[in-house]
Amino acid sequence: MALGALVLRTRAAVTALLSPPQAAALAVRYASKKTGGSSKNLGGKSPGKRFGLKKMEGHYVHAGNIIATQRHFRWHPGAHVGLGKKKYLYALEEGVVRFTKEVYVPNPSNSEAVDLVTRLPKGAVLYKTFVHVVPAKPEGSFKLVAML
Repeated sequence: MALGALVLRTRAAVTALLSPPQAAALAVRYASKKTGGSSKNLGGKSPGKRFGLKKMEGHYVHAGNIIATQRHFRWHPGAHVGLGKKKYLYALEEGVVRFTKEVYVPNPSNSEAVDLVTRLPKGAVLYKTFVHVVPAKPEGSFKLVAML
């Protein structure tokens, strides 16, 4: 009998160790005041990019002066005007800025532009604004040539 009682005790001890303990009722306290959180809506606080015209019609520009900055093509480069990396227009020569509306003829290698022009109704023409720099004429400089 003593051996049977020992086996029962060890079995009870092993099952007590392996089985999870009974959950005790715990008192949970909550905060009476909420803590101050931080705002997550932080977008839109960066300054604007200041796109647009920097030199107007009739302004005198030097070579390298930026005429306009743009995100999408609003103005196209014309005579003596270069196109920068981010679509900005700059003067290639000294002169006066002029704007014109001209018929847009796309480059054949640009498939998007060609597709746009071909989808126009028959007889329709696409006009775009071009920026030109009219070169300043050099002040009269002449050389006297001796006649023989």
